[in-house]
Amino acid sequence: MKFVLIFGPQAVGKMTVGQELAKITDLKLFHNHMTIDLVNNFFDYGTEEGKRLVSLFRQEIFEEVSKSNLYGMIFTYVWAFNMKDDWDYVNKVSQLFESRGGTVYFVELEADLEERLERNKSSNRLEHKPSKRDIEWSEGDLKNSMEKYRLNSLEGEIKYSNYTKINNTNLSADEVAKIIKEKFQL
Repeated sequence: MKFVLIFGPQAVGKMTVGQELAKITDLKLFHNHMTIDLVNNFFDYGTEEGKRLVSLFRQEIFEEVSKSNLYGMIFTYVWAFNMKDDWDYVNKVSQLFESRGGTVYFVELEADLEERLERNKSSNRLEHKPSKRDIEWSEGDLKNSMEKYRLNSLEGEIKYSNYTKINNTNLSADEVAKIIKEKFQL
């Protein structure tokens, strides 16, 4: 079992890279908005109920996939490095897959703000993430999160052995997917 965690700030290209990586491997894509947008039909993600349901759905999917015969899974995540809860969450999910014999791969994406603002409006993003269709709100959220959270790691901060950081400002999603596939021999 392979578990590929693709993380980085909003609109950096996590889902799109995950889509391309899924096309060239046997990995299944589980992007973070699959649960967020499902729950948003009932409870805003920012509410206690919304967060609890998103967490519950994700955990159940991780449990079943980690026990399955699937080749593996790609999961996308916005990791706030200045939040202990996010570190704890990443460790918890990683340990679940590792405890069942899986290998975890960490892929960090970073891109310039201007590029992320353009990607925030892309048709692929808007098609797959209904909660991002209010561009004005989404742009504001993207910018506000930069003030509150540190969404890319510092040099040497991530100690995991299967880790790579890719600046994909000027790379297509399929180019990044190929880099990931080759680096980790997926």
